[in-house]
Amino acid sequence: MSSERLVHIVDEITGLDGVDEVPMIVALDGFLDAGTSSALAARHLAALSDGGSVVATFDVDQFHDYRARRPAISFVRDHYEQYDAPRLVVRLLRDAGGTPYLLLHGPEPDNRWEAFTRAVREVIERLGVTLTVSLGSVPMAVPHTRPIAVTHHGTNPDLLVGENPWDGELRVPSSAQALLELRLGEWGHDAVGFVAHIPHYLAQLEYPQASAVLLDQVERTAKLTLDLSALHDAAAEREEEITRYLAGNEEVGEVVASLERQYDSFAQAEESGANLLAEDQPLPTGDEIGRQFEQFLAGLEGPDTPPDTPDTPDTAEDDT
Repeated sequence: MSSERLVHIVDEITGLDGVDEVPMIVALDGFLDAGTSSALAARHLAALSDGGSVVATFDVDQFHDYRARRPAISFVRDHYEQYDAPRLVVRLLRDAGGTPYLLLHGPEPDNRWEAFTRAVREVIERLGVTLTVSLGSVPMAVPHTRPIAVTHHGTNPDLLVGENPWDGELRVPSSAQALLELRLGEWGHDAVGFVAHIPHYLAQLEYPQASAVLLDQVERTAKLTLDLSALHDAAAEREEEITRYLAGNEEVGEVVASLERQYDSFAQAEESGANLLAEDQPLPTGDEIGRQFEQFLAGLEGPDTPPDTPDTPDTAEDDT
């Protein structure tokens, strides 16, 4: 096995000696990151450990398409500075009880996915990772007023901590994380993942509610203790912003009410299927939803709202 020098792993790592179980969380920015839920979760984890220590660095130039996702740089009067170089790294962090774990985060590779999976495999085998946990989120036709659903998946059914509300097969666009999980299973490594279902009208905003739900799953699966209070506070603030906006925009509220009826009808039906929504309620058309929530987003990004909306051109458009 060769990683083709695509990843540099620190030679001497303190903190993992004698540890029997080493989970690694994978949170990549890009396709599976509606509401920037994974990126927000990764930032939260790193902040809890004051950034931890970087124990592995990937050669991002081998994976990143700079023309598709151009990093920001500042132009100051007559020169450039403060270039935001993309970084794809593994950090060694600790939970609230001092238990060590790893976090792989950064931009999802745009190319060379197979080479990326081999490089991650080297990290896993060099650092003794016993479980890989991936985080993701996709936009769905669901209302923000109902509990966030999560799709569970993994290389071994015994690793799953929850069940999906449907059976069957869905053909969806792949991602680097999906391929990584597939290959890890083939190589005999345990891997699980969680995909949160984000209201599609909020997919372009930071949605800390979903980040908290994803990290709650991480706690249960990886046996970690994480302080999620800051995410819950941010989620409450976002919820207040949405509630205030809907109170003054009746048309947008009607679209949300229609989604609520769809969600409740499905929950009451208690039947399996590949569709998350029941079929006995009319759903607003894509054009109608688009028109109403362009106004919705504009309202949330007004002068009274902090400018925290990220640019997420790679947000997933397909259901998982």
